[in-house]
Amino acid sequence: MNDQKPPTALRRGWTTGTCAAGAARAAYQALLTGTFPDPVPVLLPGGARPEFALALEERGADWARAGIVKDAGDDPDVTHGATIVATVRPASAGVGVVFRAGPGVGTVTLPGLPLPPGEPAINPVPRAMIRAAVEDVARAHGGAGDVSVEISIPGGEKLAQRTMNGRLGILGGLSILGTTGIVVPYSCSAWIHSIHRGIDVARAAGLDHVAGATGATSENAVQALHGLSETALIDMGDFAGGMLKYLRRHPVPKVTIAGGPAKMSKLAQGLLDLHSGRGAVDLEWLAARLAEAGGDAASVERARSANSAMEVFALAQAAGLDLGARVVQAAWLTAARVLAGTDICLEIVIFDRQGGFIARAPFRRASDTG
Repeated sequence: MNDQKPPTALRRGWTTGTCAAGAARAAYQALLTGTFPDPVPVLLPGGARPEFALALEERGADWARAGIVKDAGDDPDVTHGATIVATVRPASAGVGVVFRAGPGVGTVTLPGLPLPPGEPAINPVPRAMIRAAVEDVARAHGGAGDVSVEISIPGGEKLAQRTMNGRLGILGGLSILGTTGIVVPYSCSAWIHSIHRGIDVARAAGLDHVAGATGATSENAVQALHGLSETALIDMGDFAGGMLKYLRRHPVPKVTIAGGPAKMSKLAQGLLDLHSGRGAVDLEWLAARLAEAGGDAASVERARSANSAMEVFALAQAAGLDLGARVVQAAWLTAARVLAGTDICLEIVIFDRQGGFIARAPFRRASDTG
């Protein structure tokens, strides 16, 4: 996700699930009639029915294949411009729609996701959209609706390396996603969804400890600190609140939040969205914590006019003052309030830009806020 959202009005796009449903509809219609519809309509969960041009049309004796280029609008989506391809073949009578993962589409290998291990990574809503498309074509053109639908994405395995699929146990390619069929540019929902699925997978694996980090440096550092597996690492990013609120309803015995001085200072100030565009570090607050740590008047004044939280931490370090201890304790209280009513043991750790340890609020129950 980019740090800054463009100031102009943003164009919405379409999910991989919408494109897959359109491609499947077109391919099945060609299988039954010999002709591809172009453009092809797709019924979205909300009732809208947009139409899509086909980028690929191929047909054989007992199969048909269609493709739609995904347009993510103005969202920086990794799958923008990818071709979502559906190959439809007849299947045994009475089976309905059978889903297959073609090249570039992943397969689920770990429990905890909405689909069981062994299934192609085509999520439930896209599956429902594809089934509806097949049923609609079957009614219109006299088909039985018993088909194998293989979804593929050329280059999808390489694109998947830029996603969290590997950590979630989705191997071999991308997922076919979407709940509304529409991509809202710069929406937080996709990232928060991946946080939730990461927690689900960790719980299904029986893990008793997960760690959410604000970035790669702090993630690597906290993994080394505790010897955690990849499955235990949650790509929290700026969404501390999104992770903590889900954990409150789906608890794990031990939770670590790790980040750098600036992000953890924001959490300490009471912010749950740590993005730079949604709140800055309160240098007055940080200067007050420096004073509590024993900073003299000159140091406190310099902290008030500092350029960054890192500068204030460097000032404290040069003076031999433990500013980090006060920040992690305040951050712990913010996070613990979200987890109130649970028995989760919570830890906060601050690392510097090189992954060096700065401060730690050790594990204790979130209910122990006294």
